[in-house]
Amino acid sequence: MSVLSLKDFSVTLRDRSIFEGVTLDIQPGEFVGLIGPNGAGKTTLMRAALGLIASEGDSSLAGLSAQARARAVAWMPQAREIAWPIPVENLVALGTQARGGAADTDATDVAMARMGLEPFRGRAASRLSGGEQARALIARALAQDTPLLMADEPIAGLDPAHQISTMSVFAELAQEGRAALVSLHDLGLAARHCTRLILLAEGGVMADGMPEAVLTPDNMARAFGVSVWHGQTDDGPVFQPLEVL
Repeated sequence: MSVLSLKDFSVTLRDRSIFEGVTLDIQPGEFVGLIGPNGAGKTTLMRAALGLIASEGDSSLAGLSAQARARAVAWMPQAREIAWPIPVENLVALGTQARGGAADTDATDVAMARMGLEPFRGRAASRLSGGEQARALIARALAQDTPLLMADEPIAGLDPAHQISTMSVFAELAQEGRAALVSLHDLGLAARHCTRLILLAEGGVMADGMPEAVLTPDNMARAFGVSVWHGQTDDGPVFQPLEVL
């Protein structure tokens, strides 16, 4: 059973069509990277799929009650500045309460360990660096322990080590039988970690499939206007944009 299903899904904002006719299903065990040029509608697609903005067509999540949706999906938007001095442990624990129950200490501890936040447990979240705040908010989403995690550019602003470790965490969720839908601009990390990529461009889904089937020179030239190199090495796939065409 899919964790997210969109059928003939379209969004128009301020009399401008953002995308039309998007149809897709995300299954348990998938780590899906949502890629595309700036302005293609990646954020809009995720927000609309959650029912946060108006859309046409069908979304399996948009019509759910707030409580049912909180049990089905954890959402991490781009905005991630933490303005209040809540301890990091308490911030992460909020994710466990989003589903309507009491705080779950075990789920909080697991999420904090996954994001390497144990040293910051008692620190005020507002005193963390931007990258540390992003990790704390990812941990809050993980603690919600839902079948699907959706995150909008979650690795933006993280250093390379934490970008890689965060992508590995999302991949582990998929291996455990959950699913992740994550918007990304780093195509190299997408190639290495995602099980599937959805390329949103030119007003709809340009390509949808395994990374090597989506990150083709033709698709990259058409969607991004760049040449690329994509190869298999002893350390796994390596993808590199090269030049503007």
